[in-house]
Amino acid sequence: MSDFPSVTGIKLIKALRGFGFEVKRIRGNHHFLQHPDGRCTVVPVHRGETIGRGLFARILRDCDLKRDEIQSAL
Repeated sequence: MSDFPSVTGIKLIKALRGFGFEVKRIRGNHHFLQHPDGRCTVVPVHRGETIGRGLFARILRDCDLKRDEIQSAL
């Protein structure tokens, strides 16, 4: 079992903003974030739902962040 807490889309977006990412556009429930150096990702914001493990890992890979880096921001 993972010791990492479940996180919602809104909380994840707030944490990514701390790393310099900005919401560039929104299409439906999907927020497209981009960093000034070109890294980008998509974060779904579904009310009452948390981000799954696989999607969370994909977002971290897209953002080129480590698990402990984002955990300290949450």
